[in-house]
Amino acid sequence: MHVNALQIILFIIWLVSGILSILLVLMHSGRGTGVSEVIAASMYNASSGSGVWEKNLDRLTIICATVFVVDILVMALFFPLGTI
Repeated sequence: MHVNALQIILFIIWLVSGILSILLVLMHSGRGTGVSEVIAASMYNASSGSGVWEKNLDRLTIICATVFVVDILVMALFFPLGTI
């Protein structure tokens, strides 16, 4: 089994972005008890309780999750047999 440098780099990016996504999601403050509360809060009062810290945390979470998904797609396209 031959593992090249691109596979190792993509695997490290995948691992780091996955762990960061989990940590960033856990850092969010709980506003409601369920999905219906989140939907209702976003429709009626989108800016309540969202400070600069929370908005930046949202942005970082979206960026990390996007990097995670794009990395998985790149690995699936370039290495379909999963040599790692």
